[in-house]
Amino acid sequence: MKVSFADIKKARELLKDIICPTELSHSISASNLLKSEVYFKFENTQRTGSFKFRGAYNKISNLTAEEKARGVVASSAGNHAQGVALSAKLAGVKSTIVMPETASISKASATRDYGANVVLKGEIYDEAFEYAQKLEKEHGYTFVHPYQDPYVIAGQGTIGIEVLEKVPDLESIIVPIGGGGLISGVGLAVKSINPKVRVIGVQSDRSPGMAHLFNKQPLSQAKRAATIADGIAIKNPSQVMLDSFISKYVDEVVTVSDDEIAEAIVFLMERAKTVAEGSGAAAMAAAMSRNLNLGKKTCVIISGGNIDLNIVSKIIDRGQILRGRLCELSVIVDDLPGNLSRLTQAIAAQKANILEVRHDRVSKGLSLRETRIDFVLETSSIDHAEKIKVALEQTGAKVVAGS
Repeated sequence: MKVSFADIKKARELLKDIICPTELSHSISASNLLKSEVYFKFENTQRTGSFKFRGAYNKISNLTAEEKARGVVASSAGNHAQGVALSAKLAGVKSTIVMPETASISKASATRDYGANVVLKGEIYDEAFEYAQKLEKEHGYTFVHPYQDPYVIAGQGTIGIEVLEKVPDLESIIVPIGGGGLISGVGLAVKSINPKVRVIGVQSDRSPGMAHLFNKQPLSQAKRAATIADGIAIKNPSQVMLDSFISKYVDEVVTVSDDEIAEAIVFLMERAKTVAEGSGAAAMAAAMSRNLNLGKKTCVIISGGNIDLNIVSKIIDRGQILRGRLCELSVIVDDLPGNLSRLTQAIAAQKANILEVRHDRVSKGLSLRETRIDFVLETSSIDHAEKIKVALEQTGAKVVAGS
């Protein structure tokens, strides 16, 4: 597969009046944290909520009249689905999108709202992909691949041009990797403009296939990848993408955990005032949790914002716990009048806010004269939470659990 820098520049001309000109913003908070001048590229504010619209529109716009008349088919966990659906609608082309049965209701609904016929098939993306290929053969549709397609890659690469136009002396750029279309296009673009820019890829550690291929590690047994970064959860990595692009234009590939992604989502909400989905926050998670060589100026691509609202509160709570901003503590004390008062006074003396309190007098392991008290506290840091534990122990309480 071949894509040239000229192809990316051609795609940019095609897209310039269609896409949303997403902001590239300097972040003081992130710069202070990472000891590098950090710029966020907010593709979560792109049309359909992710960068995927760029590649999908470039692909569909370059179809022949005959191909457009037959219609298109695609497979996606959500973002590519919406990108293809809107692109097809704008081009007057019929679209069928195969999504995993586990895809979020909000993403499936949004895809239908853009005019696509949505088919739910399989538990993971790879199974939806296989069914979409079956429909392609049966109905003569043109398959719009989410990443392994020259037009798609060229469309995604336009982001690289936009970033370096604004920050020509950029020294590194951090990009999430699912199938590899985004990092292939961006890597090709930035290396064509300035070969010295370090291109860093990020995968979820629940689906690290491309990281393993890139780092010449043995591939693990393919299995269902349950992760909050569902947009980059690819079970089987593409050797074609590695050989054609990633091995040539990418300098480093790392993985991040769901906990690290959750922490990054909370940071982006609190400090950047932006909502990122799991895959969209993966690049920031790597910047925060890996000792990356970022140089003096780095760009973090926030690739998507289509987060499932049903898990937002859970992600926020988890991220707050990891950052030491939320603390769950359980203590065992004698079941006597005044003990709860002493505990709350100790917590108040440490300037923590009590959000929830629950008594448990019947759990296994408690004596008849003991009670377990569970607290949810608002704290300022992990060190603050540790000081609270010490203060509670000084009242005579036994701290039995805490996070």
